[in-house]
Amino acid sequence: MAKKVRILICDDHALFREGVKTILSSQSDFEVVGEADDGRQGVELAVRLHPDVVLMDISMPVLKGFDAARRIKKERPDVKVLILTVYDDEDLVARCLDAGASGYILKDSPPAQLTYAIEAVSRASST
Repeated sequence: MAKKVRILICDDHALFREGVKTILSSQSDFEVVGEADDGRQGVELAVRLHPDVVLMDISMPVLKGFDAARRIKKERPDVKVLILTVYDDEDLVARCLDAGASGYILKDSPPAQLTYAIEAVSRASST
């Protein structure tokens, strides 16, 4: 059996986190290892739990998603950050990538696109 992709979900909306967790838990190759409801908690859990992929909302309380992604990459360079957002903006994509994100997906994407994005960033080599 292949190693499961360990995922940390960081979003300030409990209902959204629960929905994403339900989608991911239905996939045999994913394991949700934690949830955070603000950016600072996301960084702390990413450092402590060492997930393979962090799903990070941009608009987070306490510490914005860009800053949280940057801190996660500094502390755990091997952890991939996949940005989740409602904003479809090229400048935003560039800012996410500059912060160290490995990918970017819109929150209104179909579940299959989310699982594909997680698989893709988890397989991508760190640079």
